[in-house]
This record gives sequence, structure tokens and C-alpha cells, in this order.
Amino acid sequence: MRLHREGFLIIALALVGLGLLNYFLTWAQPFLALVSLVLFGLIVQFFRNPVRKIPTLNNHWVYAPADGQVVVIENTEETEYFKDARIQISIFMSPLNVHVNRAPIGGKIAYAKYHPGKYLVAWHPKSSTENERTTTVIEDQGRSILLRQIAGAVARRIKCYVKKQDAVAQGEEFGFIKFGSRVDVFLPLDANIKVSIGQKVKGNRDVLAEI
Repeated sequence: MRLHREGFLIIALALVGLGLLNYFLTWAQPFLALVSLVLFGLIVQFFRNPVRKIPTLNNHWVYAPADGQVVVIENTEETEYFKDARIQISIFMSPLNVHVNRAPIGGKIAYAKYHPGKYLVAWHPKSSTENERTTTVIEDQGRSILLRQIAGAVARRIKCYVKKQDAVAQGEEFGFIKFGSRVDVFLPLDANIKVSIGQKVKGNRDVLAEI
């Protein structure tokens, strides 16, 4: 299993910490050993990083930027960058999902900004505007989409690897959210939506919409 670089330090610290705990609390064996093994396994799987090549490169297709469940599909007002009406699709990433975030389309990074904020649960209606988050806009030949990585009550570490003017390929890794949370995608109103509420999607595998 390939692991993401964001997890190397955490996995090492967990291994040392659990090892010391088992060493000093020998009276709790074998229960403690079993709990430690399960906990360490969960931490390792949080940071798995499977190779995901896009099956068909097509910038009219907006691929899912993350693994998870579609929890929002609605028309909304995007107030940070576009400042107009957009279709919002939100993907909730549970702690059991792959946490890598991938570019739904290729193009140039037109906007990238980090916002400090609260840590409301990811499904809270105000989490998209009040939680810690990063906003990234990708533009290509008149097409543009906005991505918002949102921290939650557990996920308090957002990584975004791109900056304004960078070029990004469709399917390329652009960020990581430790321990889950949510990614919002804002699309033009004429986008042809290909997913439904409650559907489980995988990054670089499922098409969210055609634009």
C-alpha cells in the first residue's frame, strides 16, 4: 500500500507512542496490544495514496476531486470569487476515505487563498464560509471551476500544494485534508450534473458534471 507523505511523521510518532505505551503498561496486555494494533491500522489507512489515473482525459468532464459521499447539490450564490450564482456540489470525506484531493479539470490556477476559521462539523450549513478552508479556482479556455477544501471538527489540517499562476493537469494531486472533512465544487449553472445526492464517488474515477 502506497502512503502519502503527509502521514509519514504521524505514522512514525504513532508507532513510537503506542510501542512505549505497550512497553510500560505490560499489565494491560493483551487487550492494550489489540487496541494499539487496531488504532495503528486506522492511522495508516488514513494516509493511503492509491495511484489513480484518469481513464479519459477530457476537460469538459469535471471529475470528482475527492473520495466520499455527495451530500449537497444545489444552486447557490458564490460570494468569494465569481460573485454570482453557481451549482454547488459537496463531497463529504469520512475518516475511512482516501484524503487526497485531485484536480477535476486541468488548467491554470487563477486564484488560491487560505482562510483561517472555525471547526464546525463538516455538514454544518455554515462550514463552507466559516470554517478553516482553502479556495482554489482552475481556469481553462473559458471554463472555470472553484474548489473549496473545508476543515471539520476532526480534520484540522488542510494542505494545498498549488498557488496562483501554477499549471495543473487534470487528475493531478493539488491538496490533502488530514482525517477527512469536505470538498465543495462550484460549477456554472449550465453544467450537466452526472451525480446524485447520497452517491459515493472516487477521485479521478467518477464524473461529477459536464461543462
